[in-house]
Amino acid sequence: MNNSLIIYNSLSRKKEEFKPINPPFVGLYVCGPTVYGDAHLGHARPAITFDLLFRYFKHLDFKVRYVRNITDVGHLENDADSGEDKIGKKARLEQLEPMEIVQFYTDRYHREMDKLNVQKPSIEPRASGHIIEQIELTKKILANGFAYESNGSVYFDVEEYNKKYNYGRLSGRVLEDLYSNTRDLDGQSEKKNSFDFALWKKASPEHIMRWASPWSDGFPGWHVECSAMGHKYLGDEFDIHGGGMDLLFPHHECEIAQNTAAIGENTVKYWVHNNMITINGQKMGKSLGNFITLEDLFNGTNAVLEKAYSPMTIRFFILQAHYRSTLDFSNEALQAAEKGLARLLKAFDTLDKIKSSATGKFDASELKNKCYAAMSDDLNSPILIAHLFDALRVINNIEVGNETIDEENLTILQETFNLFMFDILGLQKEDQASSANDEVLSGVVDLVLNLRLQAKTNKDYATSDFIRDELTKIGVTVKDKKDGFDWEI
Repeated sequence: MNNSLIIYNSLSRKKEEFKPINPPFVGLYVCGPTVYGDAHLGHARPAITFDLLFRYFKHLDFKVRYVRNITDVGHLENDADSGEDKIGKKARLEQLEPMEIVQFYTDRYHREMDKLNVQKPSIEPRASGHIIEQIELTKKILANGFAYESNGSVYFDVEEYNKKYNYGRLSGRVLEDLYSNTRDLDGQSEKKNSFDFALWKKASPEHIMRWASPWSDGFPGWHVECSAMGHKYLGDEFDIHGGGMDLLFPHHECEIAQNTAAIGENTVKYWVHNNMITINGQKMGKSLGNFITLEDLFNGTNAVLEKAYSPMTIRFFILQAHYRSTLDFSNEALQAAEKGLARLLKAFDTLDKIKSSATGKFDASELKNKCYAAMSDDLNSPILIAHLFDALRVINNIEVGNETIDEENLTILQETFNLFMFDILGLQKEDQASSANDEVLSGVVDLVLNLRLQAKTNKDYATSDFIRDELTKIGVTVKDKKDGFDWEI
């Protein structure tokens, strides 16, 4: 097995061979959710994208420390440096402690991730638990001359930073454009420039979440939390920082500036971003009010949904698109994913039933190599899935006797499906309750088809045809075989 991996680096804007800083150790940091509401479909995509990367790294025998934070303080309305903390606002409206809000939605997020078979990260730190680290990082940036205090708040000085380093390396933003697009009127802000961002904010009297600092009783800025926790758990240099494309600017651009201002060089070697899920061509998200919660999807309770969709259907739907491409939501796309997943799972079950022959033309090693090549080419899950569907046609031909496979290639084929479908793509069969229902349904259909088989044996073709036609009406397709029958819904 070749453990090389090509990955797209948002910083260089090109694909690069992944080379860890301290092999075989890999440091992976991913921006997690802000826990002030239910997880939605937009949250599922980064979770599944980086779960795929996490799984593949482990399969390639890397030792991975995967850090995914919980944002529970400092994220203000409209991602700005003024206004109300999103969690604090929710707590005030519901007359609860902010940490009650945090715990409630963190628990719900974890339950939804479990349903999607997203593996737990190695460490899941909360921003509110790392206030000291954020204060210390702010002190370093101040001491190095790239921040300033104003009325008890501390702001990052983008203009001063840009004199020595290049602000905009990740996003391609040019400081001159920021001047023209975001200039404030004189005297209306405590910042030197409107594009400067908060490292620490002095809390207003009504602000609930506050901590003591050398500058004021206040709270950290949104951007500083990830830098501080990344340094704490992965060191001053680590391999990969990931998140959604919507975080590329300003959040991740600000992180690069903070890291460089604090330690004199860029902390992160590879920046990896998944693209957005859209609905009618528009980004899906809470701020736009067009999001669909995962709970709605699983229960079918949102008005735009034609039916409920299982967690594995959602996972498969996301994996069918490359992580860097946009993915547009529709009921048709979800239903197509549901059918495609069912076909792959059925093919896997069929693999346990088919018999090997003395000879066969199918080369399962070639399939296995193609699957590795797809995954190693920037996690190309749709190409991987396409290869599995190619193998599905072979499996069906072997099942009905139109093709043969020898024992060695059958074993490799079974191992390849098991490895890539379950271990790497992270797909699962339905839960036990659904499986129990499926077993009952399977038993009933088998019973009816055995009665049909007996009718055919007795040359009662009218009854045989009647049973087949009635099953077809309710969506059961019957396949007659030399040694019996098969069927599918």
